[in-house]
Amino acid sequence: MAKMTTKEMMTNTASAGDFLGGWDPAPLTEVAARFSRVDSAWWVAGGFAIELAVGRHIRSHDDIDVLLLRRDQLVVQEALAGWQWWAADPPGSLRPWAPGEVLSAGVDDIWCRPGPDAPWRIQVMLDESRGREWVSRRNPRVRRPIGALGDTSADGIPFLTPEVQLFYKAGAPRPKDEADFGAALPVLTQRQRRWLADAITDTYGPHPWTGRLRS
Repeated sequence: MAKMTTKEMMTNTASAGDFLGGWDPAPLTEVAARFSRVDSAWWVAGGFAIELAVGRHIRSHDDIDVLLLRRDQLVVQEALAGWQWWAADPPGSLRPWAPGEVLSAGVDDIWCRPGPDAPWRIQVMLDESRGREWVSRRNPRVRRPIGALGDTSADGIPFLTPEVQLFYKAGAPRPKDEADFGAALPVLTQRQRRWLADAITDTYGPHPWTGRLRS
């Protein structure tokens, strides 16, 4: 099953709220404006990616996620110059991420905010690659060409394809993940459904979503 996210681990700690501060997710337009400054590929991820795929609002969001390949991680510091960046190192804790520091494998989440008294605004997630292929950090057998990892909204915002995002959500589905799956299922093509069902089975074993995907 999937590990609990850094955000969930930290906010489940009694004193976490006092130390971490709250979240005020940046709007999609701000995220797009900031990351469009960089040359590397990036994608809106999480629940917002599902909404961009289905073309409508589904639910409220506690944060906003951006996915980058690990090899491109330093563009975060370029896109969010002047901000504070904190790395989940080790997972379940946060520490300042120094300018120019390269985060090693296993450090997958970065929290970003404009300053020490500001709320957190953007969470960046890092994933793996080999040459021209994306390689899931959950299961190295799950991979695809980087060019097929995302799509682009009518407004020009790149987002993670729903089947890839749902693959990550399938690890330990929460109510919001079930809502995202239910909203995305009608728009998935047969090819997307097959890919997601196979990836879930290979990574997590028997799963309640696979029957719905294959029906």
